[in-house]
Amino acid sequence: MSPIESMPPEPPRHVRFKSRDTSLSVTGALAATLALVAAGCAYDDGAQDAEWHNIAGNDMGQRYSPLDQIDANNFGRLGVAWQWDGSELPAVNARATPIYVDGLLISVAGEKRHVIALDAGTGEMVWRYVEPETFRWEYSMRKNHGKGVAYGEIDGRPVVYLVSPAFFLHAIWADNGQHVEGFGGQIPVEGFPETGVVDLLASLGHEFDPYYGIPLETGYITSSSPAIVVNDVIVVGNSAEQGYNQSRIENVPGDILGFDARTGQFKWKFNVLPGPGEFGHETWENDAWEWTGDISSWAPLSADSERGIVYIPTNGATMDFWGGFRPGNNLFSTSLIALDVETGERVWHYQLVHHDIWNYDTPQVPVLMDLEVDGVPTPAVVQVTKQAFAYTFNRETGEPVWPIEERPVPEGLIPGEALSPTQPFPTRPAAYDLQGLTHDDLLDFTPELRQAAIEALEDYVIGPMFTPPLHRDNDLGKVASMWCPGDVGGTNIDGTPAADPETGILYVTSQKGCGSRIMIPGAERDAREARPTGVTISDWAVGGGAGVRRVQGLPIFKPPYSRITAIDMNTGEHLWWIPVGETPGAVLNNPQLEGIDVGNTGTGRQAAQIVTRTLLMYTGEGSDGTSYLFAVDKASGEELGRVALPAMPRYGMMTYLHDGMQHVVVQAPNTLIGLRLPAE
Repeated sequence: MSPIESMPPEPPRHVRFKSRDTSLSVTGALAATLALVAAGCAYDDGAQDAEWHNIAGNDMGQRYSPLDQIDANNFGRLGVAWQWDGSELPAVNARATPIYVDGLLISVAGEKRHVIALDAGTGEMVWRYVEPETFRWEYSMRKNHGKGVAYGEIDGRPVVYLVSPAFFLHAIWADNGQHVEGFGGQIPVEGFPETGVVDLLASLGHEFDPYYGIPLETGYITSSSPAIVVNDVIVVGNSAEQGYNQSRIENVPGDILGFDARTGQFKWKFNVLPGPGEFGHETWENDAWEWTGDISSWAPLSADSERGIVYIPTNGATMDFWGGFRPGNNLFSTSLIALDVETGERVWHYQLVHHDIWNYDTPQVPVLMDLEVDGVPTPAVVQVTKQAFAYTFNRETGEPVWPIEERPVPEGLIPGEALSPTQPFPTRPAAYDLQGLTHDDLLDFTPELRQAAIEALEDYVIGPMFTPPLHRDNDLGKVASMWCPGDVGGTNIDGTPAADPETGILYVTSQKGCGSRIMIPGAERDAREARPTGVTISDWAVGGGAGVRRVQGLPIFKPPYSRITAIDMNTGEHLWWIPVGETPGAVLNNPQLEGIDVGNTGTGRQAAQIVTRTLLMYTGEGSDGTSYLFAVDKASGEELGRVALPAMPRYGMMTYLHDGMQHVVVQAPNTLIGLRLPAE
């Protein structure tokens, strides 16, 4: 039976929308800033015609649309037009953002990462495809993390490209769900189509089996984010197993791959872990380059098609929170890499964290913006991070737009660890959320609560950012250390930034959170793993979490617990910030706070965001737990309206014009929610 399920809908209508000139009404000191339109500013084709061709809106990663039909005057009239029920394809993480192509919404759903095409006006299924099952799929630790598909064209006909959890690349005609003839070749696994698929493992250079994949003794690789198509080249990133689940030191590196978008022919491979003679090889000591790996690019990619450059954010090397077996700074781990899209050669790079042992993997798409800095037109790329920094570079040369300083950081606390003595700190923009932890950062609604928080931290090492992890049974007599931000601090997976190319303002969402993993002997952790990757058991591995997150039912930090910050990237100045949503009911109703006005603390969760010509929209919750889509004034952060949603949103959203109506789609677990204005 064919895995393609087709329904006979009306032929999808291709609607193109040409933006018209409008002006924003602004007052005060922001007027000059908002009037700036950076010289040379250009949208890619997906933004010009308001099709949403990339999960981040356009290849520049901006989550921006020039649509202006929904504005401050009518936002409150938005209603649910349709709701797609994906409960038969359960996807708890709900991270897949649809793209809009010729009247269809195309995305992925479920652990098998079905490709689904929905009618953009009704939400009804048009076609879907699912890859045959393999052990590679079954073992994938990221199969429930799919974020969507990539878009391209062959002879003007739209194509979507899927990277599956099993690490196959599919080319599928967008209009009918059939695989592209002549792309790739035959996969020797039952159920695969005769054409239209590339086995990505064949280009990595490791022995593998088409059904079982790479032997786990050698390593492991999968995917979560879609590829990106730039100048007829498909650039493919990847994912590895979570570093906090690892107990052995061998793995394969997450090398970046390039393929011809028409034929699927392999073009190039960029080695994220440099070997002898390659740039950065000297940053790997102990011959670790021969046998360790990761350095995956699991976050979405972005690109400058005019300059032919693709931007690759990476995570750390094997493994999280311990790197004693891989001394050195470990290029290109936890870095931003700019590659020539035609050749795969490095144009420039910047390592955001040296010898990363904090799980500071780079979680979000690099955002491209055309700025005017000190009167000079500046093509920029901005990388927001878990560290709550917005690292900003000239995207052509890699030079920091503002100085980045190497500053001393704490030494390692675990015997055998050799940390970098310094880490890079941007001087501008300023950090947009908590960095480090002192008693001044603790809740202070009452003196008693403050003292309780101080006492709760007595058994923990706290300090500045880059405070390192601690092992069990240590000589300090402490339970663990707490490094802030941590795994969930700053900007993480669910905190989608949005950029306004007309004003140069970046809207970034973040939350307060610290890491506190306890390291235990590697053999003890290895015994818990049913199918460990690698051969050699590490001296240390993650035993579990500890830390203090609440005191008497309240978050240990001062509010806000989560926020949105508007940053003028022409100057690097913060313009305003607002809490995400409203104070949680558990805080409002806590008996310790009776009679105390706590203000709006924010929910503690990050926001999904998009920005249009008229509004900033974001998702959040009210104090009673109701999920909302909020509208915000881009210049001031003032709330302009909110619309209740039937489910709690996650990760992303998007907007498009269909049949003359602007739609907004919000994603939630097992559902997509389409909103639009009343037809009249």
